[in-house]
Amino acid sequence: MKVCIVSSCGGHLTEVRCLSKVYTEYNYFFVLNDKALLPSDMEKITYFITHSERDFGFFKNLYEAYNILKKEKPDIILSTGAGPAVPFALIGRLFFSTYIIFIETITRVNKPSLTGRIMYRLAHKFFYQWKSLSKYFPHGTCGGPLI
Repeated sequence: MKVCIVSSCGGHLTEVRCLSKVYTEYNYFFVLNDKALLPSDMEKITYFITHSERDFGFFKNLYEAYNILKKEKPDIILSTGAGPAVPFALIGRLFFSTYIIFIETITRVNKPSLTGRIMYRLAHKFFYQWKSLSKYFPHGTCGGPLI
């Protein structure tokens, strides 16, 4: 099994790396939407895509997602957000039948993020970290805080 881990840099990346016990059992790679200084375990297995903030860069992200997913052929896309999760989920589902797992960020305690609201409709499995979000995600799973 191969896992594509899609994330923006910073807190989202920190959160998804908390799940390393799960994905390191498999073949995996990262996709980040900004250049970052990488820890040694992420070197040579990380793709960098264009940073987009709900602008026309989104369309470039769709193109980048298609090319990366076509090359790597992951079975699963795993993400805690933010922006790059949506284009990868769209392309993964539409063209490659990729299973999508999304975890709403820990910083969203009372209201969901825009990415979370979109990914709730795209993900095969959706997790949130605070019980207060259950009213927004009735078919999701409260998994508790990752960090």
